Amino acid sequence: TCLRFESGRLWGWEGVGCCAGTCSHVWHYAQSIGRVFPELERIVRERVDYGVAYQPDGGIFYRGEWQKAAHEAIDGQCGTILRVYREHTMSPDDAFLRRIWPKVKGSIEFMIKQDADGNGVLEGKQMNTLDSAWYGPITWISSLYLAALRSGASMAREMGDDAFASQCDDLVERGTKWLSENLFDGEYFYQKRDPNHPQAIGAGIGCHIDQVMGQGWAHQLGLGRVLPEDKTRTALQSLWRYNFTPDVGPYRAAYKRGRWYAVAGEAGLIMCTFPKGGMTEAGGGKAGKGFAGYFNECMNGFEYQAAGHMVAEGMVQEGLAVTKAIHERYAPSRRNPYNEIECGDHYARSMASHGVFVSLCGFEYHGPKGQIGFAPRLTPEDFHAPFITAEGWGTFAQSRQGGSQIETLELRYGQLKLEQLSFALPAGKKASQVQVTFGGAALDAKSRMSGDRVVVELADAVTVPAGQSIEVQIQI
Repeated sequence: TCLRFESGRLWGWEGVGCCAGTCSHVWHYAQSIGRVFPELERIVRERVDYGVAYQPDGGIFYRGEWQKAAHEAIDGQCGTILRVYREHTMSPDDAFLRRIWPKVKGSIEFMIKQDADGNGVLEGKQMNTLDSAWYGPITWISSLYLAALRSGASMAREMGDDAFASQCDDLVERGTKWLSENLFDGEYFYQKRDPNHPQAIGAGIGCHIDQVMGQGWAHQLGLGRVLPEDKTRTALQSLWRYNFTPDVGPYRAAYKRGRWYAVAGEAGLIMCTFPKGGMTEAGGGKAGKGFAGYFNECMNGFEYQAAGHMVAEGMVQEGLAVTKAIHERYAPSRRNPYNEIECGDHYARSMASHGVFVSLCGFEYHGPKGQIGFAPRLTPEDFHAPFITAEGWGTFAQSRQGGSQIETLELRYGQLKLEQLSFALPAGKKASQVQVTFGGAALDAKSRMSGDRVVVELADAVTVPAGQSIEVQIQI
């Protein structure tokens, strides 16, 4: 899927030999490279998205310099802005962001211009990863816009541009309110189709797999909420109710259009179902019938995205069930377990799977600020997992015994610069005492509660080298 040029540039297909140009609207789903090899993603951001693909008006051509796709994909542009923030947080300092911030700001301003009435919601032509332009207010794409604005506000503050940060935050507040009041039907979020474009593809009142994706992205980056918690969770529960099936066979027997990435006898999360009607309208005119088939498919990358979001919202069993369904479809007895297919072999979007891991760990990290945090959502009383940071990697362990919770971060390679650590506590619990130990000596630190997390601030920054550990004991 990927090539590394002599110049050092990373370049990727969507799938092997399929769809060129490290496509923004596919690759922004992928979390693996940004978390495992962050330098490679920084190269793509700096030399492709904000290099050969960047336009004077702030638009980013979604397939790099490939002129057959010389325009923007709205979901991909929002995802690219979010990835800049991820790559910044996975850096040891702010040098990367400072180099490209003027262009990043320009790309955010480009998106704000698409929001013509300034209500925090996009309504015009919205080219997207389902290979067609949708029209009208779409919670899926507008939630990505809000998440991009939230990341833009965070980056702007770090760059000293408080006025722009406030503008972004104001748009998020307005957009969150509008989507919540106008595009939630009590069970899930939907698209309000534009009557001026009746022939356009669009999920309409269907239950679409990516409907709250912007909030899922916000969880990956520790950006807080861009959609209300109660309605977001209800929407994900509706995906579980209406779109997940232990056997796709009966559904596909009734709705044959689309590719068979999951076959009879296999489980999956269907792209879009229509429990309240609207399937005919979703396909638009005759020209749209082929693309409408996308709605009936089970595509791994979208499923992983939704699964990671479910876990982040506390729906751990449901998120793991969706993940297990994909793993069972690609069991060695059935298919190549190293080749999850969408439009092409070894499809890049399946690297959204790493997002499930991030959600299970409740991992948050900001390298330039020296911040790291964990909120294990699986066996938090006895949890072990690897972690990767800007300059090193190691293992994290958490144990709960009686009235104490013990956190241990052990570096196996490189180094870890720390100024602040945070950890989730059991529901309703608060930290009464916190002690930090490093290199056999106690460190001066103070703690405070932030929601269900205890935040530990070190009096002096430390650098943990390979072979050493830092331990935090919390009395609760």
